[in-house]
Amino acid sequence: MESAKQRFLRYVKVWTTSDESSGTSPSTERQKDLGRLLESELAALGMRDAHMDTCGNVIATLPAAPGCEGAPKIALIAHVDTSPDAPGEGVSPRIVRYEGGELPLGSGVSLTPALCRGLEEHVGNELIVTDGSTLLGADDKAGVAEIMAAAEALVETGAKHGELRIVFTTDEEIGCGVDGLSVPELVCDWGYTVDGGPLGEIEYENFNAAGAVVTVHGVGVHPGDAKDVMVNAATVAMELHALLPADEVPEKTSGYEGFFHLHDMRGCCTEAVLEYIIRDHDRPRFEQRKAQLKAAADAINAKYGPGTVEADIRDSYYNMKEKIEPHMQLINRAEAAFRANGIEPRCVPIRGGTDGARLSWDGLPCPNLSTGGYNYHSVREWIPAESLDAMARVLVTLAEGFAE
Repeated sequence: MESAKQRFLRYVKVWTTSDESSGTSPSTERQKDLGRLLESELAALGMRDAHMDTCGNVIATLPAAPGCEGAPKIALIAHVDTSPDAPGEGVSPRIVRYEGGELPLGSGVSLTPALCRGLEEHVGNELIVTDGSTLLGADDKAGVAEIMAAAEALVETGAKHGELRIVFTTDEEIGCGVDGLSVPELVCDWGYTVDGGPLGEIEYENFNAAGAVVTVHGVGVHPGDAKDVMVNAATVAMELHALLPADEVPEKTSGYEGFFHLHDMRGCCTEAVLEYIIRDHDRPRFEQRKAQLKAAADAINAKYGPGTVEADIRDSYYNMKEKIEPHMQLINRAEAAFRANGIEPRCVPIRGGTDGARLSWDGLPCPNLSTGGYNYHSVREWIPAESLDAMARVLVTLAEGFAE
């Protein structure tokens, strides 16, 4: 059998960065490169109806083991795309033993305890890292590798398990991870995404999320003749941003605290564009945050004239908590699977979202499980090598548990 670690080292070399601006589904054709590889590997394992849909999602079925046909049908889900926040082409993974302190990667980039939470807990362990020029892709190729290794183990060992649906999605990183998926057509009772962080974490609370594109229209004129005529879109954009609470940003918040995140800005005197993501675990506060941004746009329009600012605010996903809480046996089963493998589980809120959030709202309760990775969306991304195979064993135990 091929280990999750071996699979991971292969999968991360396939370039799968998504692209929010493409307007296609999947947003990049390169995601299908890994999808086709996974489709063929699933078929080789004897999966039923392994196929890729028009959105690049790969879906296959592992039939129930003999005598387990009445067990609940479970989906195991991970996404193949990587974040556009850091370069994802030409990933060169390597395994290093961490001896403490600073770990130079290359390209002037290092892992340090100050920049990498959890690093000091892995002194003496083997870590999978990059050369510092790209992200690693543990988000979420670690989840892909762990699911694949678990599926192979279930097949090869003849373990007892119910019917499993294996689902690998595209474009999760740009909020489109379940496009093209139909919950009724999956015919599952429950699901788990494998898209979390440090080993042992279980997540069933996530941010409510929206994206906002704020466009500022200026009035251009020669600087020598600008008095009382020019409206500098770039400086007006900064003025609008200053109307938002300065301390409610990702770098100053944690836990359940929400934020406004300005993740892209561009422009000149005549037009400027600010792109935000808006996040909060609490739905009323989430609605208030969207209203705050709209109020800031209204204030600028009142000062500079109607139409100076256009704010396009669109919801992305909602907190899955209310959809999971009636089904807490899913959390209890996951906790038991971790403990059976010597891993202490802990439930933590997601400061982000997963495919499971949208699936839960679509009718498939779907909490999120750890992969073992750290520092996602960054050239400092890393994962303890042993976490990959440990998580694959947890998934095997979880599947077996549903068949009891």
